[in-house]
Amino acid sequence: MTAETLSISGLAKPASRIALGTWAIGGSMWGGPDDENAARTIDKALDLGINVIDTAPVYGFGHSEDVIGRALEGKRDRVILATKVGLHWQDGKVFRDSRPARIAQEVEDSLRRLRTDHIDLYQVHWPDPKTPIEETARALEKLVKAGKVRALGVSNFSPEQMDEFAQFAPLATIQPPYNLFERDIEKDVLPYAVKNNLAVLAYGPLCRGLLSGRMTAERQFEGDDLRRTDPKFQQPRFGQYLKAVEDLKAIANKHNKSMLALAIRWVLDKGPTIALWGARKPEQISGIDDAFGWKLDEADLKAIDAILAQDITSPVGPEFMAPPARS
Repeated sequence: MTAETLSISGLAKPASRIALGTWAIGGSMWGGPDDENAARTIDKALDLGINVIDTAPVYGFGHSEDVIGRALEGKRDRVILATKVGLHWQDGKVFRDSRPARIAQEVEDSLRRLRTDHIDLYQVHWPDPKTPIEETARALEKLVKAGKVRALGVSNFSPEQMDEFAQFAPLATIQPPYNLFERDIEKDVLPYAVKNNLAVLAYGPLCRGLLSGRMTAERQFEGDDLRRTDPKFQQPRFGQYLKAVEDLKAIANKHNKSMLALAIRWVLDKGPTIALWGARKPEQISGIDDAFGWKLDEADLKAIDAILAQDITSPVGPEFMAPPARS
């Protein structure tokens, strides 16, 4: 099956509608790194037709970018390489920092770790309330003019913040959380993207593995696993979400598809979207082909909404993941 693609403004190469998300490859908050499997995962993604790799400096504090840079040596021209800017860290504590001086430092660090002379898509990771958006946008526009960056995006921005950014630099993408269980962007961000011709890189389309169809109530999360602090993975909510997944499997079965494929297809059917499929082992991206070449119909979408309304009595969003402003 050939991967579905869409165009991103400013990039010559069409983007596959599934991207490899690499937060887990960084190791931090995911039980530590596994570089050998990470490199094999990147190779398998390329073999499957995925040509978008999305990362960030904060994923393992540079480790994810470094692993990707090594894995892509000799293959750089095959991918749209997307990374981020605007988060700083000290002593393992992460905070928002989109000042021009920080951007100037971060882009050089990312280029070095990624072993490349340019970044295809450079995204502001979180809005920084202590730095005017104009300053951030103008600093990024300079990087485009210098040839270090091809296209610009933002992540976790509101429509109002995107409007302000776009006054000073061209905006090509928005990266928000979006999955069957976390749908806030349908109110404003998704319609804004459609109206303004922005590609939507939906992160968390499998909701930290909850929508994989493989999780059980007995699953334990240990060490620095972020799901230990995610309200969705605490009872009684955990049980409600697992019940919804079991009920959603009936719709997946109707199409002879896996729960994974259903979750990704749902995101792809919702707009100009690219689903960020997070993986750190090759077997975690098997089945990607099943998400392409079919669509959910209106009856499916109504049935999905009915299951969610029935099973999840106290839904919760992804707000717990937001990093603080700098002090």
